[in-house]
Amino acid sequence: AISSCKKGGEWEKALQLFRMMAQQNCELDTLTFNAAISACATGAKWEKALRLFGVTAQNSLQLNTITCSAAIGACEKGGEWEKALQLFRNMAQREVESSTSTWSTAISACEKAGEWERALQFFSTMAQSSVESNTITFNATISACEKGGEW
Repeated sequence: AISSCKKGGEWEKALQLFRMMAQQNCELDTLTFNAAISACATGAKWEKALRLFGVTAQNSLQLNTITCSAAIGACEKGGEWEKALQLFRNMAQREVESSTSTWSTAISACEKAGEWERALQFFSTMAQSSVESNTITFNATISACEKGGEW
């Protein structure tokens, strides 16, 4: 139900459902947290996403690529590129595997902040890490360079 609300752009309803589940002592597993954090990303509510991300870790739930990608995406959409990159870097420390989507979101955060050099650095590191690029990755990197007058 939370994911359905998120997909419909109803992030507030998704978070309301999440709170109701918590109040009724329903089991909140990693999938539930992923859906709630993703809903925050949809609404560009990075602070709420980071709070939920912290609660996930506090509850000893297994963070996964989706959890981290959703939190990074919320920061990216909220213009918090430094927080997005910090979360990305913390993934390796927590032994969470990154995905093409995670890398693309980190590059997009750099692009939106006008950090074209960082975007290129991430793109280069991504290639060295044998993570496959996609159209979103290339577009974000090209856009970052264009915004920096470096193309």
